[in-house]
Amino acid sequence: MNAPTQQALSTSTTLDVQGRHIHLTDAGHGPALLMLHGGGPGASGMSNYSRNVFPLAERFRVIVPDLPGYGASSKGINPQDPFGDLAASMFGLLDALQLERAHVMGNSLGGACALRMALDRPGRIDRLVLMGPGGVGISEGKPTAGLMRLLGYYQGEGPTLEKLRKFIREDLVYDSSRITESLLRERFEASIDPEVVANPPLRAPKDLEGFKRLDFLLDPRLPELDNRTLVLWGTEDRVNPASGACALQQRMRNCDVYLFSRTGHWVQWERADEFNNIVATFLNADHA
Repeated sequence: MNAPTQQALSTSTTLDVQGRHIHLTDAGHGPALLMLHGGGPGASGMSNYSRNVFPLAERFRVIVPDLPGYGASSKGINPQDPFGDLAASMFGLLDALQLERAHVMGNSLGGACALRMALDRPGRIDRLVLMGPGGVGISEGKPTAGLMRLLGYYQGEGPTLEKLRKFIREDLVYDSSRITESLLRERFEASIDPEVVANPPLRAPKDLEGFKRLDFLLDPRLPELDNRTLVLWGTEDRVNPASGACALQQRMRNCDVYLFSRTGHWVQWERADEFNNIVATFLNADHA
């Protein structure tokens, strides 16, 4: 008789967290690993980590929520402090799961949420894994075209399949040949949920001061953060420039950096096998 797969052992549920409904997938056993997805149109936890959840669930208890504003979770994020709002919600999720401490992984918007969690309550975070995190150096120069396409997806004529196709094929990955039409249509259908269209989760700040309020490099707590951190970044990231990796390493006490050549913003998808092995090794390593 074959042993059940991690996928078969996973559970999908929705919890009431601080007045919001948070949908999540829970799989595996071992140290808790909270996996936070990016903020692109139509994103969700399982779609973002489709190539990572079950390999990592062989060593960890992986908890993969849809962030507020996305997937099957409640819609709406505080536009004045999106990272703080998401961080507070994810701490609420840990409380609901009766987890005092967890590793936290985040891609893009999820990376910004993970870093904010560590800055706000470092004692509840074990190790951090950040992939092309948002909010790193965004006040230092003109935002990338990819970031502006992401932030402007619901503006103008509103969401269209062509806008989504351009963002994913040109900005999200380096090699677009592996992006299927079914993936694009699935993301597009999720992006046009009437609740999302009425209240988009991400919007561009109105001025430079707005970007400065979101820039982690200007946060005085960053150099004091002791949590072991692994930053993974694609050198061809067209949303958040890979220069952010070295900027974080220069300002953080315990920050390792791994740069993937010929890879875009979606490191965990484009380089899945290497990514899974690197992350598992980092989280299991006995650092002094």
